[in-house]
Amino acid sequence: MSAPVKQKRLPNHALLHDDESIDDREKLTREGFYNLSPKELFWQARYHYLKEHGYLLRPRYDPAWKPSWVGTNRDPIFCEDSILLIDHQIMDATQLSDRELVAIKSFLTEGQELQIAQFFTTIRDPMNHCVPVREILLDPHDPNSALMVMPFLRPCNNPAFSTIGDVIEFVNQTLEGLVFMHKHGVAHRDVAVANIMMDAKPLYPNGHHPIRLGYTPDAMYPVSSLSRADRGVRYFYIDFGLSSQFPKGASSLVIGDVGRNARVPELSDDVPYDAFKVDIFALGDLYSKEFEQKYSNMEFLLPLIEPMTLQRPDDRPTAQQALQKWENRRADIQDSLYRWRLGPKSEPTLERVVNDTVAVAWEGVYRLKQFVK
Repeated sequence: MSAPVKQKRLPNHALLHDDESIDDREKLTREGFYNLSPKELFWQARYHYLKEHGYLLRPRYDPAWKPSWVGTNRDPIFCEDSILLIDHQIMDATQLSDRELVAIKSFLTEGQELQIAQFFTTIRDPMNHCVPVREILLDPHDPNSALMVMPFLRPCNNPAFSTIGDVIEFVNQTLEGLVFMHKHGVAHRDVAVANIMMDAKPLYPNGHHPIRLGYTPDAMYPVSSLSRADRGVRYFYIDFGLSSQFPKGASSLVIGDVGRNARVPELSDDVPYDAFKVDIFALGDLYSKEFEQKYSNMEFLLPLIEPMTLQRPDDRPTAQQALQKWENRRADIQDSLYRWRLGPKSEPTLERVVNDTVAVAWEGVYRLKQFVK
């Protein structure tokens, strides 16, 4: 007769230690505080369909779900099945064949989003930084919608960039990706930090929770990331819902005051503008807002940002010209600068001096190790 499985001991912080707290939790549970929201019910209705196709949603979305903390002294905050979905259009799931985390997006089949995403998925090119589509499933309850299965990605700035080398690699990949899209006749039309994600598996070898990103997969413990340096983090453009694809030789003029970046000067619902030049401005503006305006020692980005964000679209470079300008500029950046920390411009002087001193010390350690090798 086999021995009974020993239950894993729960950490003290995940438990409630007095009757009043347990009573309050039970009252909230009875009153529906932890119930699925109406938009979460959308995914619960597709639970079995997705499982039949090889994708398992978290226990919360099983139609037979009962809260795991009921009848125990567990604190729901640290129960994975208490965590609500944030972006109701996208659901995380486990692919049963390899236990990998994936993202499933519900979208309307009208428009070019599906066509463009699938088109990019078919192209093998190291400069392709468009999120690949693993599978398209018909929506079992809505003939006008479908479910797009993609790798699970994390916001490009979570965790925060920490070294100048992180910034340089981000610029490398996002410029390459823009050149790739434009080369194939596609203007993204909504280039923004929210639409650039990263495959963060190299930073979290033991995983993280798909919603509560700063915690372990079971939502029990805080989790820290490894540094990005030399770990092959890859960035991807996502969300082609506003994108336009132009046949070879066709005009790239469009209309529409669309996209997250309201600073693009030429956007108009009436006057046609070049969709490709909007992407150029938006990406240059992203580099400015996310890096040059926030951190010290970002002067090396200015020769790239300034021409990309010129007011007159015709004066801006093409994506290929911007990449070439960047590659020329990058060649002049000293190797030691790559490992230098990102110092916020808002950092107090004394704190900056201390942090820079530590950074210099670590650079000395690095050089010593390289010398010993």
